[in-house]
Amino acid sequence: MKKILGVIIATIVLMAVIWYSFLYFATYSDGSRSGELIKFSHKGFLVKTWEGEISQGISGAQIFQFSVLDEEDEVIEKLQEFQGEYVKLEYEERFGTFFFWGDTKYFITGVELEESPHFRR
Repeated sequence: MKKILGVIIATIVLMAVIWYSFLYFATYSDGSRSGELIKFSHKGFLVKTWEGEISQGISGAQIFQFSVLDEEDEVIEKLQEFQGEYVKLEYEERFGTFFFWGDTKYFITGVELEESPHFRR
């Protein structure tokens, strides 16, 4: 009986590790999006995650929501600095997420400032 219980528990743990590894390392797509950075915040009650939005249209009708992992310190600093500016975001889309990673499946890996195509300075 103990052997069967041990095999069941080991199988469950192994499946959890495989699922976590799949979500962490496998990406569904990657690419870039540009828009005005309209929101970037550190939100949550028990577990705080970095969440943001860019507006991809002049009317604000197309909103791209994204998350940033805590380990991306440089990206977090740049997003805080570029609030309200037109930015280009490099992202990875994952198959899923965990509550301690973020609210979305889109994770930002790079950010740079761009000139807005709508408003020339």
